[in-house]
Amino acid sequence: MSSTDSPAPRILAFAGSLRRDSFNKKLVRLAARGAEQAGAMVTLVDLADYPLPVFDEDLEARGTPESATRLKRLFLDHQGLLIATPEYNGSLPAALKNALDWVSRRAEGEPRLAAFQGKTAAVVSASTGVFAGVRSQHHLRAILNHVGVNVLGQTVMLGEAGSAFDPQGELLDADTQARTLAVGSALARVLRKD
Repeated sequence: MSSTDSPAPRILAFAGSLRRDSFNKKLVRLAARGAEQAGAMVTLVDLADYPLPVFDEDLEARGTPESATRLKRLFLDHQGLLIATPEYNGSLPAALKNALDWVSRRAEGEPRLAAFQGKTAAVVSASTGVFAGVRSQHHLRAILNHVGVNVLGQTVMLGEAGSAFDPQGELLDADTQARTLAVGSALARVLRKD
């Protein structure tokens, strides 16, 4: 079977921000579009739709929250991850780290880190500052590598994001828009093994 005959790769895309008008939600939508244009099936989700308490083993012992179970199922059902991360105080946001912590938990009969092992991810970031999320990306990449995810080197780091988008959510800079679409496309190609 040639790569053109292989099933479309499935990519789970989301931003690490809970804010409704998040710049990272806009950025991940663009990258997801690039993945779809390259033939991937993309599931775009909002972490705000999966409210989670702060991870606590005592709480987990009383039963995994239903939102954590639903989110983990999405991770298990996709081969790739496309994540946009803001930068809060020089690192990734608590909501994103907390979601990854819940998803990492092993259910009975599962291999360790089943929701992450063998996956490939692409990471992008948007920030209102000039550092463009470089520190949050560094920390997120370290976490993903630790749990067994291969993270692509190709990325976009968007600084001064407050003035980067038009009212429709497109990037005003054509080169940055093209590079963002290309990140999603690259992830789809790697997953298809073109």
